[in-house]
Amino acid sequence: MASVRALAGRSSRQRHGRFLVEGPQAVREAVLFAASRLRDLYVTRAALERYPEIVDAARAADRFVHPVTDEVMARLSGDAQGIIAVVDAAEHSLDDVVSRAPRLVAVCAQIRDPGNAGTVIRAADAAGADAVVLTTGSVEATSPKVVRSSAGSLFHLPVVTGVTLQEAVAALRSAHLAVLAADASGTTDVETAPLAAPSAWVFGTEAQGLTADELALADAVVRVPLRGHAESLNVAMAATVCLYASSRAQHVPG
Repeated sequence: MASVRALAGRSSRQRHGRFLVEGPQAVREAVLFAASRLRDLYVTRAALERYPEIVDAARAADRFVHPVTDEVMARLSGDAQGIIAVVDAAEHSLDDVVSRAPRLVAVCAQIRDPGNAGTVIRAADAAGADAVVLTTGSVEATSPKVVRSSAGSLFHLPVVTGVTLQEAVAALRSAHLAVLAADASGTTDVETAPLAAPSAWVFGTEAQGLTADELALADAVVRVPLRGHAESLNVAMAATVCLYASSRAQHVPG
């Protein structure tokens, strides 16, 4: 049990190549979309009665299911809602993404807030994106709060980590994606920008956004218009707007 609890820490996750998935929604998606990577499922009696389909699916995939008491679950996780899973980490590469001829990719340039990173992954999944890239310096994709914030989307699409922004841009441009930087300094409006072609959106840090050097890597800098009194949108909100704008343009009924 101590080894499971330790997965809340980055060093333990990296050492063992595993991470913790907490709560019924994320665990359900892990069982359905990443059953081969699921090692153990821990569930309280109440959760077993409430979410029998999750447990049945795990057992059908010949995964280990461990009934535990409420006290044990509380020691394992404070955000479990009675059910957690231990999952092997997946390694996705830029080469894998490029080989699939992607049309829409989200690139997080050193996004450090786990809630924002998880929400960008969720928004990318919902918008039909083919992948998310978390560049070097970003929060770890298997951080517990990233996993929770992604609401299971982490298991739906490739999330590439450990690459620089320059490497990501070069690889995606080689796959014939236009590179679009989302930034308030843009002269192009997301509502009028031509977005039907395959594209990779680059989103900057929460505090500073994208640097001049990072903006220079893009083919275009695009802004989200603010018509009310809000000073700005956080990166997850801006990413959702931009990704859906591209998704809408790419899926015009014809």
